[in-house]
Amino acid sequence: MRAMVLRRQGEPLRMEEIELPPPGPAEVAIAVAACGVCRTDLHVVDGDLTEPKLPLVPGHEIVGRITALGPGVAGLAVGDRVGVPWLGHSCGHCHYCLGGAENLCDAPGFTGYTIDGGYAEGCVADAAYAFRLPDGPPESHGDAELAPLLCAGLIGHRSLRMAGAAERLGLYGFGAAAHIVAQVARWEGRRVFAFTRPGDTAAQEFARRLGAEWAGGSDQAAPEELDAAILFAPVGALVPAALRAVRKGGIVVCGGIHMSDIPAFPYAILWGERQIRSVANLTRADAEEFLALAPRAGVKTEVETFPLAAANQALDRLRRGELTGAAVLIP
Repeated sequence: MRAMVLRRQGEPLRMEEIELPPPGPAEVAIAVAACGVCRTDLHVVDGDLTEPKLPLVPGHEIVGRITALGPGVAGLAVGDRVGVPWLGHSCGHCHYCLGGAENLCDAPGFTGYTIDGGYAEGCVADAAYAFRLPDGPPESHGDAELAPLLCAGLIGHRSLRMAGAAERLGLYGFGAAAHIVAQVARWEGRRVFAFTRPGDTAAQEFARRLGAEWAGGSDQAAPEELDAAILFAPVGALVPAALRAVRKGGIVVCGGIHMSDIPAFPYAILWGERQIRSVANLTRADAEEFLALAPRAGVKTEVETFPLAAANQALDRLRRGELTGAAVLIP
């Protein structure tokens, strides 16, 4: 099968012909129909995340259909349409797994990082982390439109829950995750304030179109105090900016897996029982909850599709901040 392969971090992906292994015990083989291009993929390719399996097929927003079942798989069948997210395996017996926090597992597997992912015509996945997806005619149920839900949507959902019942919600970085979170937040009756790269009027207009009542540059002050802020942009300097924007008792949620260093800031902007929280991965319960919620909330993803061979172009567009919504590869 064709796959885009990372041989060395910091270098472009290469199109190669590789063999798809048969699924092992509790695994499924999947024909990939679409795979989202996530900022985490960029962190893997660029070397910000330093321990990938090499060579590696990146990609962890996978939508496809099961083509084969490994021994012991129950509850799934050949032909089922499934999605595969970033957390691709958990041990099931460490302190965190036993406590319901498998997202913090001590021996995890990550799709497109320690497990070959979806920048390919096929992949093999742990059946426990292959989530059945709806079949149906609505445009919002297309393979490309569903792909961003598998990470941008899931991490955004977990981040939103960590923000608590915040009515006035700031979103810093308005890309794939924020454009999904904004729709859910508005459906829940929250007020959304969007912060983009300074001068990015296209992203600001995009945010307003999705229900943000205010959109401006991250160098601007919020028009009023926020109850919580979620940071999707991997820029550490936004942490003190967000702390200054939230009220006493407010929450700042860091929604990315990687961020540049957070600069020193005065204790006064943390005082007042403000909180800083990070989001790590997801649980299967997160996935099941969000995948059921998204259609009820009327979430519609905005995607730009690329052929598999154009994966490097899609990553470059993401690196330069030139995408509105999410990029998706179509094998």
